[in-house]
This record gives sequence, structure tokens and C-alpha cells, in this order.
Amino acid sequence: MRVVSGEFRGLNLKAVPGSSTRPTSAKVKESIFSIINPHMVDSGICLDLFAGTGSLGIEAVSRGYAKAYLVDKNFKAIKTIKENLEKTHADDRFIIHFGSANDALKKFNDESIKFDLVFLDPPYRMHITDEIVQKMIDDDLVNDGCIFVIETDYEVELSNNNHLKVLQKKKYGETQILVYEYEG
Repeated sequence: MRVVSGEFRGLNLKAVPGSSTRPTSAKVKESIFSIINPHMVDSGICLDLFAGTGSLGIEAVSRGYAKAYLVDKNFKAIKTIKENLEKTHADDRFIIHFGSANDALKKFNDESIKFDLVFLDPPYRMHITDEIVQKMIDDDLVNDGCIFVIETDYEVELSNNNHLKVLQKKKYGETQILVYEYEG
């Protein structure tokens, strides 16, 4: 696993030991970034809510985002994220939150942090993606034009929210990528 483009291009990243996390494949990651590239905000703030290795947040910062918040509640994932961030020599551009997604969102709300890019790749069995997106919108945690990138293996229908515009839907085997833009 490596960083595809930008400042950290070619940087090899470690995977989380064991089988509790499944890293985004290189093919899927390249596809995600080719979809969102025209919508990316230089110096924006990124959130990788189920970060695993931190790969997606690291890629976003590599491509010009000012900062990435990396959230995971798995101790092995947090340890791996820290090791991967050391390789970037840019630790100050990343904030790690060890804890649940709900705890992190509450903390971001308390601190009035707003995001321009959000990666959501929760454990597939959880089926909580639509709830998280709605909570982030309701709690005013996203800027206008925020891009939501969702990776899942189940059907997600966020188009019921009239503030979200579907930019792209793609399928790679069992993996489904959905990209939405928030039009607040």
C-alpha cells in the first residue's frame, strides 16, 4: 500500500496487523481520487472517520489538504496510523482521535470543527453510514461543497437528503463507492 500522488507520492504505508480492518485497494483509492479531484479544496480540512491505516487521510493531505483528522477505535489501527504518519514527516498536519465515531463527532461539534472532505468506510456490518452523514449535516460539521466519500458493500441512499448531490457511484466487486457533494 502506498501514497499515489502529491507531496508524499510513493510513500509505502503499513497495513493494520490482523484481519479486523480491510484497507482500501490501490485501484479503488485511485478511482476515488480521480472522482473527487475536480472538487478538492486546497488547504481544506479532511476527516477519515474509520481511518484504519490512515491511508485516505494521508493521501488527501499529500494532494493539498491542510489537515486531516484520523479517527479509529481500534488500538492496532491507531498504532499503525502513528507509524504511517511518522513516515510523512508532517505529523503536525494530522490529528489522531482514538475512540468511537460518535465520540469524535461530539468532540468536533464542541470544538466547532467543519470539514471539506469526509471519508466514511465503517465496518460493513454496522450499516450506519446514512445516520453519520445526517448527524454531520444536522450538527453543522461540514462546509458547503463538502465531499462525502462512502465505501461500503450495502445499498446506501442519501439522495433523500435534498442537500446532497450524487457525484458518482461505482462498484468494484463487492465494494461500492458513493461520492456526494453537500450543497448546504
